Amino acid sequence: MFKASVLRAVVGAFLLPQALSANEQTTEWVNMYGLSSGLIDMPTAEVAQDGRLSTTLSYFGRTTKTNLSFQLTPRLSGVFRYSALRGLTVTGYSLPSYYDRSFDVHYRLLDEGRYRPALAVGLRDLLGTGLHGGEYVVATKSIGSKFRLTGGLGWGRLGSHDSFATLGTRPTGILGAGGIPNYDRWFRGPVAGFAGLGYQHSKKLGFAVEYSSDAYTQEDGDIVTINSPLNFGVKYKLNNTIQLGASYMYGSEFGLNVSLTLDPKNTPVIGGTDTAPQPVARRTGKSAHDLGWTDEVTQTARIKTELAKALAREGIVLEGIRISQTSADLLIRNERFDIQSQALGRTLRIMTRILPASVETLSVTQSNQGVPTGSLTVARSDIEDLEHSPSSNILKRVRFSADRRSDHYEPLSQTYPRLNWRFGPVVQLSVFDPDSPVRADVVAKAEAQYHIAPGWVASGALSYKLGGNLDGLSPNRTGIVPVNPPHKVRSDARFYAMGRGPKIEHLTIAKFGRLGENLYGRLTVGYLEQMYAGLSGELLWKPVSSRLALGAELNYVAQRDFDQRFGLQDYSVATGHLSAYYDFGNGYHTQIDVGRYLAGDYGATVTLDREFGNGWRVGAYVTKTDLSAAQFGEGSFDKGIRITVPMSWALGNATKRKSESTIRSLTRDGGARVNVTGRLYSSVRDTHGAEMQKTWGRFWR
Repeated sequence: MFKASVLRAVVGAFLLPQALSANEQTTEWVNMYGLSSGLIDMPTAEVAQDGRLSTTLSYFGRTTKTNLSFQLTPRLSGVFRYSALRGLTVTGYSLPSYYDRSFDVHYRLLDEGRYRPALAVGLRDLLGTGLHGGEYVVATKSIGSKFRLTGGLGWGRLGSHDSFATLGTRPTGILGAGGIPNYDRWFRGPVAGFAGLGYQHSKKLGFAVEYSSDAYTQEDGDIVTINSPLNFGVKYKLNNTIQLGASYMYGSEFGLNVSLTLDPKNTPVIGGTDTAPQPVARRTGKSAHDLGWTDEVTQTARIKTELAKALAREGIVLEGIRISQTSADLLIRNERFDIQSQALGRTLRIMTRILPASVETLSVTQSNQGVPTGSLTVARSDIEDLEHSPSSNILKRVRFSADRRSDHYEPLSQTYPRLNWRFGPVVQLSVFDPDSPVRADVVAKAEAQYHIAPGWVASGALSYKLGGNLDGLSPNRTGIVPVNPPHKVRSDARFYAMGRGPKIEHLTIAKFGRLGENLYGRLTVGYLEQMYAGLSGELLWKPVSSRLALGAELNYVAQRDFDQRFGLQDYSVATGHLSAYYDFGNGYHTQIDVGRYLAGDYGATVTLDREFGNGWRVGAYVTKTDLSAAQFGEGSFDKGIRITVPMSWALGNATKRKSESTIRSLTRDGGARVNVTGRLYSSVRDTHGAEMQKTWGRFWR
């Protein structure tokens, strides 16, 4: 009776034309499941602002959920969740808390119209154990500017309370290994209705009430008691980043959540704190024809010295130069700006201030590891005329290329050899261990790179463990290791964390070079990473204006001793991959790697990234090899989420520092690759015109 009255009220509200309005139906509120399209426990048809990234910690009924959500496209949302359920009874599991990983997707099918509600479809726990599994179709309609009414149909968990129909037979129970799409459950089994109402009192304060269709069948009696399907909640926005929520749920429990929201598109530092660039120096009409400077022997040396000093003040190193009466070509190493177009803009400004007036053609080539990569050429008169116009105007006058070689330039004597080093504390983190959600070591780390000559780099890192518990990492729970060959290639990570050290994290010498038109190469030998030593070679084909790049890598490595000094174990393997990289445009980029992995397994890795013009990257990867799910162990196959945050976004000033994180479910042996520093694609690509055009708005900054 109660259920029928609620559904009649929902239908009636949808039919009130005098109160309805069209709305974008974006929201900043995040529910208990970490989705920016929900009331309290139930979903809505809303979405977050495109690109929004949120981390939510929620607690209800002895269950803690840590959620990471990302608005992948204007219509598609994704959520990765790690749950700890204290007291849940699961066959074969004896720990006080049951830890569960799950992944959700939410897709908006229809936008809201004058009379039509927004419509969305979603799947919860589509790749997990099925503990939180459920699917839904949901509609949301705005009523005026403050109310949003929601009604929907749910399956799985969302069809477990007062179901009124059944669509086929749905398998039940928790999947042991997880990680495999449980498509045999999607939109099958009992169907139930849910509904809710959201009220936006102000920009900071909101309220919600909902009728839940989740009976908490797995948890009821063990960790929560369900007395009522009604939930009541209040949400408060502390600032643009932090949101707090509280709710009274199911007539028995209070729930709390806190959400940290970041917008990769917008820096939190308004205006930035960088120093202003040098203004462009304009020439007089007659001075451009004055070639008298070429008769003075000391003029060229003076020009080189002044350019080097002025560029150094911007954090840019002049590595080489080629200058004539009417043209100048600089080879630079950008050590400060994470946005390459900004480094080029500042370099060209300085060139107009120092070069003789007769020099009309300006070229700048960027150097990576001593190898010329991308080049830009532009007329000096265009720089003078368009300084105060939109950056898109100068982009039309620029020519990009990648045909320079080191011998094209006169090198500067102070560039090589040189030593770069740093020292400080580092936190090494591991998450989602079955016995402990978070483990970490704190180490003191010294790292150095010695650039011997153009293209030659010796590199090393030494660490000393100060404390931590990574040595307590759990082994593969299934007890099954790859059978071809029968060797643990990554799952012995805990042994590498034992002892205090000192430990050699890596010690290598590498050669980088241009091997032909659009062709780059790398050869690295030594102790490549924490677990493996050997030889690694790479080729990359990357045309300057192409969205496509192709690569090949071949490695022959031996496993290192657990103490990470100079000894080796008796396991060696040849691995290698063919790679294809493609830029789809609009910020979406993919990489496909096919080949042999460290355990001797064959397969492929597919990576998809959402990239932003300021250096933010959010993406995910999946690796599937010929190892079965049983051989791989818990998780079934390797997968993860990776996030890159440029420190310039957070600090408001230019820096090449960035934070790179990979969130993977577990460390297993299948699908494992060698970790080699200096892989070519990202460094070469960043200096090519096709990539710099995305960030060209920084050219005049």
